[in-house]
Formats: sequence, C-alpha cells, structure tokens
Amino acid sequence: MHVHSLLHVHGSLHHHDPVHSTLQWSTHDWWPPVGWWPEPARDLLTARPAQNAACTASATFLLPPRADSVHSARSFAIGTLAGWGLAELGESMELVVSELATNALRHGLALGAPRRRELIGLSMIRRGPLVTCGLTDPGSAAPVLRDPSPFEPGGLGLHIVESLSVRWGWCPLTPGGKTVWAVLAA
Repeated sequence: MHVHSLLHVHGSLHHHDPVHSTLQWSTHDWWPPVGWWPEPARDLLTARPAQNAACTASATFLLPPRADSVHSARSFAIGTLAGWGLAELGESMELVVSELATNALRHGLALGAPRRRELIGLSMIRRGPLVTCGLTDPGSAAPVLRDPSPFEPGGLGLHIVESLSVRWGWCPLTPGGKTVWAVLAA
C-alpha cells in the first residue's frame, strides 16, 4: 500500500463515544470521531450488534484537489480493505470511492478559491462486515441523484453508488462542507 504523508490511520476502536459522535466538525479538521457511523445507517449496526462490535477500525486519507487524487483514493481504499481482510469488497468499493471522489473534486471545491487548504478527506470505517466510506469536501451543495439524458456523457455516478451500496447519503458539516458516505457489506 502506498503510504502518503497525509495518511491518518486509526487503531481498533472498541467503544462508542456518544459525546464525540454529536460534535460538529469542519471539512478541515473532520476525522471520524470514535464510534462515528452515519445516523441514517445506524439500524444496520443494530441488526447484528455482536458481529459489528467484534472488529472496528478506521482509516483516513487526505486528497489534494488534483485529478490524480481519484486514483490515489481507489488505491488507498483497496489497500485498506485488504489490510482488514475484506478484499472481496475491493471491486465495489473501488467504483464507489471513484465516483464519490470525482464528485467531491468536481462539485465540492469552490471555483476560483485558493486551493491550498481545500483538501478532500476519504475516511473508511469498519464495523464487522460493514464498511462505510465517506468523502468530505468543502462544498455545501447536496449531492443530487440525477436522471441524465441518454446522450449525456456522465451523471450516473450516484446511481452506481446507490446500486453497489447497502445505503448511501450525506451530512452537512459545521461551519461548512459535507460528507457523502456509502455503506458496503461483505
């Protein structure tokens, strides 16, 4: 796995910290707090609580606002899954991360703004056989599931994310930015 100076890996987490999971985080300092899981997907954890609590870990990677960051994000995701013994999720996660990273770069960065502090964050959180990937960007616009015309060259990215994930969504960050996330299951 490629090691990058902006890589931040979290060790095993064995408890839920409700205080930190309700704090507000900006896109510049957001790391998955201990016990974080997307609120609209919490029911997935309660379906198999013992299995989900058995193995919990997270890893975060910061991406500069460049096109080659999408490749780096895919490589990081596949390497992280392999390290967690979940290589069978690699192909689906690679597509999901690719779509979310591309959207974060295209729609989540401010046009004309100085880009030295505009980073995209990729976080992966494992709870047993479930893995959430979240892409954090400084944009505040909600992701939109579109129905492009047959002749449009793009616009199907979130349809791909929706078809490969158990659940996906987004959450705003305070004072600005958002995290777009998707949960995949082994």
